[in-house]
Amino acid sequence: MEKSPVQYISVSADTAGQRIDNFLITYLKNIPKTHIYRILRKGEVRVNKKRAKPSYKLQEGDQIRVPPLQKGPEQIPPPKPGNQLMRCLASRILYEDKGLLIINKPSGIPVHGGSRVKLGVVEALRCMYPALTQLELVHRLDADTSGCLVLAKKRSVMREIHDLLRARKVEKIYWTLTKGRWKESELKVDVPLLKNQLTSGERIVRVNAEGKPSVTHFRTLKEFEKTSLMEVSLETGRTHQIRVHAKHRGHPVLGDEKYGDKELNKQLREKGLTRLFLHAYLIHFTLPSTGQEVKVSAPLDEELEACLKKLEGKPR
Repeated sequence: MEKSPVQYISVSADTAGQRIDNFLITYLKNIPKTHIYRILRKGEVRVNKKRAKPSYKLQEGDQIRVPPLQKGPEQIPPPKPGNQLMRCLASRILYEDKGLLIINKPSGIPVHGGSRVKLGVVEALRCMYPALTQLELVHRLDADTSGCLVLAKKRSVMREIHDLLRARKVEKIYWTLTKGRWKESELKVDVPLLKNQLTSGERIVRVNAEGKPSVTHFRTLKEFEKTSLMEVSLETGRTHQIRVHAKHRGHPVLGDEKYGDKELNKQLREKGLTRLFLHAYLIHFTLPSTGQEVKVSAPLDEELEACLKKLEGKPR
């Protein structure tokens, strides 16, 4: 089959700041993501004549070399979101202005597609709002976590919030239901986390002295017979940080199939909790360029509210 010629792309100021995998997925329309990750992994994509990992952040002036790509059957149209998903996402928009879109992400939907799931929140929103040609994720949430998810409509806004995140000037608050009652001495967790990827592709994170520094602060909001509703703030943003730190303290997150307590999860399923009880409740930051303050909170989903009422002994 015919192949496209080698492509050379110069990174502009508008493009700078995003990951190279996300840029190529947008730039190389109709090329399957699996193929894009394959050419990245094999080193066929070069940035300034060097190999680049998928997580590489593009810099203004970078020169990207894209190898010849197969034309033909491999170039299939990207999947489109169904009407139910589009209605769901549209109903969960919490905040919108010229540069930002913040939604209450549903549990069970990844923030972006990959080799296993072809369609995530960002791909669905791009289909829903085709005029937002630069729409990108500012940060990520695990697929099973619900709550505040920030997307930028402009590269300049995305870079600005990334700078705030690096400077720890973004307040992010989570709510989670955990096993047992916490002691005062347990509320700050400062232990390093190491991420491993199994041959199946599944990510497992463990407390390990060789891992990255990770700090989580917990605060008790409400105590029940066997569980506690906790407010969580992060000093660092490691993969699965809240879930692994909670488990480390002996208070795993309820509904967590990977790090949780199987017996207690079973008991809570009988009370209607069929998902991870972890919710990005609030996000708060101020854009330095304009002085605009953004403070958005996401209400708990009905299933989580119903679970809390049952734990309180109140009828739904």
